[in-house]
Amino acid sequence: MGLAIGQIFAAAGHAVTLIEPGETARAAIGDALRALTERRGQSVELVANVEAVASIADGVRDARLVIEAAPEKLELKQEIFAALDTYCRGDAILATNTSVIPVTEIGKPVRDGTRVVGTHFWNPPYSVKLVEVVQTERTAIATVETTMKLLAQAGQLPVHVRKDVVGFIGNRMQHALKREAIALVQNGVCDAETVDFVIRNSFGARLGIMGTLEQSDLVGLNLTLDIHRVILSDLDCSREPQRLLVEKVAAGKTGAAVGEGFRTYTPEQREELVTRLDRALLSRP
Repeated sequence: MGLAIGQIFAAAGHAVTLIEPGETARAAIGDALRALTERRGQSVELVANVEAVASIADGVRDARLVIEAAPEKLELKQEIFAALDTYCRGDAILATNTSVIPVTEIGKPVRDGTRVVGTHFWNPPYSVKLVEVVQTERTAIATVETTMKLLAQAGQLPVHVRKDVVGFIGNRMQHALKREAIALVQNGVCDAETVDFVIRNSFGARLGIMGTLEQSDLVGLNLTLDIHRVILSDLDCSREPQRLLVEKVAAGKTGAAVGEGFRTYTPEQREELVTRLDRALLSRP
């Protein structure tokens, strides 16, 4: 994610520094950037000025905007933000690409909380262009506005999340759906293939055209109310990760990268998934 986010800003004409402490991963950044740029149909010259360094101290001193894209571990992110508070210039915006962790918690080590903001990019960020810009109780509105302006200028679609709730907007909805999908398989209602087929060929087919609340308005809120009176009490409301998901991860069946998750995959099937996603999203206006 960090590399792809950096590529987006570099392609928009910004000077970009990528911070990667791992020597092997850092050495591979140039080739990865060129491959991603070519995949987007852009000139590789756009990323010629991207610099890769090993340490935060070397990478952030002159930055206007810093986006942390470390793994989803609160303690690690807080360590990074403590370093950013030390090494960044005082007017730099400090952003986190967390998917679900409250931005308030990540930004606690920063003395001036007015410059801390969430920037939740979606994967892959160059084709799923939405970015949730999350405001905490300490974030200055100028920080939000500047961040949204920079994102829009880089070709992204920023939205303002006015309260720092767990999961923000998109992941709260996405994982409510995942919870019910896993429950259907776990309870023997259907298999994983059927869940995905139903999503793709029913309400999922229209989600890219019409939002959920827009569709509710179209069919009538009276119908939505009648349906909710019947179905809501029967939906899964697990407060912990479901047994099936825990067992899959414990068994090492973590998804397409290892050949099996809820479904099984050959290397060719995994590559087809990636290609299908890129082809569909990159063709959108």
